[in-house]
Amino acid sequence: MIDALPEKGVPGDQILAELRALREGDLPTHGGRLFAYVYDPAVDGLDELARQAYAVSASVNGLDPTAFPSLLAMENALVGAAARLLGGDVGTVGSVTGGGTESLILAVKTARDAHPAIKEPRLVVPSTAHAAFAKAAHYLRVGLDVVPVRDLRADPVAMAAAIGPDTVLVAASAPSYAHGVVDPIPALAAVASERGVRFHVDACFGGWILPYLRRLGADLPPFDLSVPGVTSISVDLHKYAYAPKGVSILLHRTEELRRPQYFAYADWPGYTMINPVISSTRSGGPIAAALATLRSIGDAGYLGLAASTREAVDILSAAVEEISGVRLYAPPESSVVCLASDGVDLFVLADELAARGWHTQPQMAYRDLPPTIHLTVTASVRAEAPSFAADLSAAVAAAQARGPVEIPPLPPLTPDLITPELIAGLAEGLGLGAGDFSRMAQVNALLNAAPPALREALLTGFLSLLQRPSFE
Repeated sequence: MIDALPEKGVPGDQILAELRALREGDLPTHGGRLFAYVYDPAVDGLDELARQAYAVSASVNGLDPTAFPSLLAMENALVGAAARLLGGDVGTVGSVTGGGTESLILAVKTARDAHPAIKEPRLVVPSTAHAAFAKAAHYLRVGLDVVPVRDLRADPVAMAAAIGPDTVLVAASAPSYAHGVVDPIPALAAVASERGVRFHVDACFGGWILPYLRRLGADLPPFDLSVPGVTSISVDLHKYAYAPKGVSILLHRTEELRRPQYFAYADWPGYTMINPVISSTRSGGPIAAALATLRSIGDAGYLGLAASTREAVDILSAAVEEISGVRLYAPPESSVVCLASDGVDLFVLADELAARGWHTQPQMAYRDLPPTIHLTVTASVRAEAPSFAADLSAAVAAAQARGPVEIPPLPPLTPDLITPELIAGLAEGLGLGAGDFSRMAQVNALLNAAPPALREALLTGFLSLLQRPSFE
């Protein structure tokens, strides 16, 4: 147990040693074998540069740019770089946020507040849109219209049919996180524009690599502010710009379009609160680290990293296509390899890959879409990719030998029946009580069989079980 508030202070060396010991239980953030959560360019010296830049501005507060103009200069520089990369012009403005979810919440908030006369505003998204849109709709009390996709991409005709008089925003992905495919942005933007509705492009995941892939010859459609009808776009710098977490950029085509994003409040005895983003106090550390990262890598460097990523995608995709038992589920057109079963239990396969040092992200079935395994591919994967084929073949063989996982018998469950006691017993029965998450096939199979609402309740209960302090 960690005592965060000891009676007497602990020496710094001991504290750092304790932190390093804790980190030994984490998945590897470098080395090209973790296909989710982290983005590693495998650039020597970049981590240390980012740490030093972070330290320079860690104590600076982004709340007031007149007090700390250094942060204002850094933010404007980052926004300017993103605008140039993503089809902006001299009228483009933007904000630095703490992550993609914050950028999407603000995009929805801005569209909602631009129409105060609409009492029940609505948001139209394809079913492959990131779950952060559902979170934004929930937080902001905006109705959510989820439109089925066609061939994993947003359907412009179906999206157009979903737009109504209360629609304040239409959104789509470039690319979608789950499958890595780019929605038909020009057609969707035209539909929204014809109806007089704002259109947001969620490029949080891959927006910093798509322009470079296009420059390398990838057959990808236009997706950014150069497309007529696109009113805003978001991109995460802590993804394919390889900056430390968490830094995202939300761009608007014009200052007028951005204005409803701001929150201002003067009707109290303290300072007048004026915030462009959700947070008030913001550390300058991540912003300085992001600026240092971009300046260190540079445009030519990002082009090279995109080329390495693309090579890794090609190698991994070829391995999947050559091995019986699995298949590519989506076209590997960006930086994602998405595979489905062709006779093997995918959840067992994920465990077998993890046992061989490859950490993937299983995705549950959704409506008529089967379970899949998602691989986010970064530049660091290129060096490891040639060894993937043999390990995948061995993992498939081992998964076939083990056979499909069996779901433990459970009583009929509904979300309202999920209690802390039930979750604790279920976690113990599934072998999670001791905190060992290395074999998750049975857990994932159980979650996959549960309807979405029940799955949400189960995972919420389990996370709540984990997030409990000890008073011993």
